[in-house]
Amino acid sequence: MPREPIPTWCFALVVVRRGQEFLLIQESQYGEPWYLPGGRAEAGESFVETAIRETREEAGILVRVLGLIRIEHSPTPAGARLRVIFLAEPADDSPLKAEPDDESLRAEWVRLEDLPRYCLRSPEVADVFAYVAAGGAVYPLELLQPEGAPFQVGSATPPLPASGGICKHTVRFS
Repeated sequence: MPREPIPTWCFALVVVRRGQEFLLIQESQYGEPWYLPGGRAEAGESFVETAIRETREEAGILVRVLGLIRIEHSPTPAGARLRVIFLAEPADDSPLKAEPDDESLRAEWVRLEDLPRYCLRSPEVADVFAYVAAGGAVYPLELLQPEGAPFQVGSATPPLPASGGICKHTVRFS
């Protein structure tokens, strides 16, 4: 008997850094606190595409996604949440969104020392900004791959020939 699918909600959050400043979004929901740009992935959309789209919608700017800060998986009996937190930078010097809309009320560049003046949706905002400012690890975007993508080690390694059927392999680790 097949098992029931597990509902899974996928989100991208984006830490956008410009020098010593970070991007904050004032949300138009949840009591209007300040948070990271981000949101739920649309059907057929990659996490990187979600990160770029959500930042554009909420802050009005285009970003260049630089790497992965963390991948979080939170399973519950009712389903699971998968969040990918990215590091990005502005793609150019475009100004932030000037008019409130359904996506956000406004966006601002802030320094770490200015965060206490903002009503943050979660203390994780200050934590992740401090992590990035302190030089915390950022991982390559290549860690996120579509299912079935080939495993490759650098461009100099030729791909192995495809096997025409099922074969048994002995794997030895030294």
